Amino acid sequence: MISVSLSVPEPRKDEVIAELWEAGTTGVTEETDSLRAFFDDGADTASLERHFAAYHPHIIVEEERDWVSEAKAYWEPFPVGERFFLIPEWRDDDVPAGRMRLTTYPGMACGTGIHPATQLCLAGMEKHLRAGESLLDVGTGTGILAQAALLLGARPVVACDIEQSAAAIAHENFQKSGSAIGVFAGSLRSVKTAAFAFVVANLNAATLDQVAGDLKRVSARLIVSGFREDEIDRVKRSLAADICDELTMDDWACLVTAG
Repeated sequence: MISVSLSVPEPRKDEVIAELWEAGTTGVTEETDSLRAFFDDGADTASLERHFAAYHPHIIVEEERDWVSEAKAYWEPFPVGERFFLIPEWRDDDVPAGRMRLTTYPGMACGTGIHPATQLCLAGMEKHLRAGESLLDVGTGTGILAQAALLLGARPVVACDIEQSAAAIAHENFQKSGSAIGVFAGSLRSVKTAAFAFVVANLNAATLDQVAGDLKRVSARLIVSGFREDEIDRVKRSLAADICDELTMDDWACLVTAG
């Protein structure tokens, strides 16, 4: 096994992590201003060095170790918001009283619950999503937000992602948990107008610029995150909607529209 260490500024990490998955990484760990990705022995190191040259890649041939067990030991259960308790799929920890078990799938796609943007979406859903309301999770990743919506009583819940691989991962996770969540690979353009009571979208500011019109077409009530506090005004301009709530955490932001 080899590892590739990259110097990546915080705002670019999500984008680079996605590129690493596309490049075939078997796992990614995150540190301050850096990422460390693991690849099988047969990986094309020259190609990796060229592709990630801007991040000063440092490649190491790792000693033989049980990396899977070590990676699993890194992930601990933790509370989010007032009602969720996020637990990796291989753990059977008891859930604290008053909280709901939300299973996470570290190591696949994005959306383990660690990132502030994901936690802000969960907090926004806790505050504003009501039982019985329909919800669409756009850019679902591992499906964590869709599963959280189901726990909060949303019905029906549908998830989508433009990446075929991410949609397949989410579908597999929904099957594991027995969740009644529909999932499809595709964009918002395939969704009917006013089809959902709520849309949650954990996307970066540039992507929100592009899809804001379709988000509002599908639902007047939105929960959007994935952007930093200094990008709030930009996202507000893109949405051009009444904002009923604004949440922040560790320099990241979440906006909720009034509908």
